[in-house]
Amino acid sequence: MTDLLPLPGSRDEILKIQSERKRVAFERAKQAKWYKGKLDHINADRLDEPDEWQKIPIVDKDVLRKLDHKTFMEQFCIAPRADIAEYWRSGGTTGAPVFYPRTFKDVEYGMVTWGRSFPAMNIVPGDSCHISFPIGIHPAGQIWARSAHEAGVGMNWVGAGNSVPSAAQLALIQSLEPTVLISMPSFALHLSNLAAEQGIDLTQSSVSKIICSAEPLSDAKREKLARTWGAEVFNVFGMSEAGLMGAEGPAHDGIHIWSDMFFLEVVDPETGEMLEPGAEGHLCQTPLWTGHATPFLRWNAGDIVTYVERGNSGGQFAELFPMIRHTNRTTGFFKIRGVNINHAEFEDFVFSMPPVNDFQAVLVTDDNDLETLSVRIEVRRGEDADAVAAGMADRIKATFEVSARIDVLEIGTLARLFESSIKAPRFVDERK
Repeated sequence: MTDLLPLPGSRDEILKIQSERKRVAFERAKQAKWYKGKLDHINADRLDEPDEWQKIPIVDKDVLRKLDHKTFMEQFCIAPRADIAEYWRSGGTTGAPVFYPRTFKDVEYGMVTWGRSFPAMNIVPGDSCHISFPIGIHPAGQIWARSAHEAGVGMNWVGAGNSVPSAAQLALIQSLEPTVLISMPSFALHLSNLAAEQGIDLTQSSVSKIICSAEPLSDAKREKLARTWGAEVFNVFGMSEAGLMGAEGPAHDGIHIWSDMFFLEVVDPETGEMLEPGAEGHLCQTPLWTGHATPFLRWNAGDIVTYVERGNSGGQFAELFPMIRHTNRTTGFFKIRGVNINHAEFEDFVFSMPPVNDFQAVLVTDDNDLETLSVRIEVRRGEDADAVAAGMADRIKATFEVSARIDVLEIGTLARLFESSIKAPRFVDERK
């Protein structure tokens, strides 16, 4: 697959590729019914000029979720049925999923996007990966696994916890001795909690790298994963609308985006105007090679990022590709008794407490019909659970200005609950 689209030789070459491929993407989009009348006022010869490019309407999932699958296909799909190789399910945990048709060419270029992640993170022939992403209609698991062989890297097609339970995954890691774990960060934490329950020291396992995606990877999560696994933790970024878009370098200071494959913008959430590097805004991307069936232009997935021209990593990927840094993967909030609690901030708060293995925050209505924040936690073995719970309640009150009920669970309870879901339901609203 590297022969299909080799790495560009320079950033100047990337600019030329972007200029050529934006025109291709634009002409494809004009074939889609949804874009009819929406692009006629745009001069295709001036797409490299920001003022002209910004006339293109931004598309997001709210647009698509108003359409049933049949209507979506009629409005956005330009490929004949004979060209459709498979469908990719959209990610995320809210709203109805969207199923994107992918042509055989889309899949080939998709393989390139995932395949680049291995050399970018110095995963080389001789390495063996244990992948815990779902192996199915969501592309991350199956395309990632398939692309490993193109890179000469071994791959154990294990799948998510709802198909191969956590205990079985731990047993496979111990027996097959992979050097790399590819997993959502929440599931990697579940495995470490289960290992602690079973008396297994994962710092002595064969895993030396953990590759995370599909969920926010905060500094607190990264530190806990590194400490409990004794491994270097990398983050990658992608979406079903595009492919795997980039990966961290050894400095772990942002995600280097394959900018020859995706044209990136950071835009003002209100106006849609492009922002300067370093400014915080919504990430919009236009696939330059993977839009044969659904030619999206300026796709906004809701990620809040900053754009960085160069980071601190060395090597070919860092030299070629700019970076993005996420502020929040989602903008989720709890509002309880007039207080907004940001999900990401609360998660960082909990994972910064070493005695707490895992947690779930649930909004409930108590017997007096009052809204209550119930925080269900698992406490590390050897700790005083009552003291940990009391200390957490005090810190939540001091930090978030809301009282919480802390319920201590048996170790492994949350892992068993979470492994039945694709993404861990760490924040739940059960109010009546």
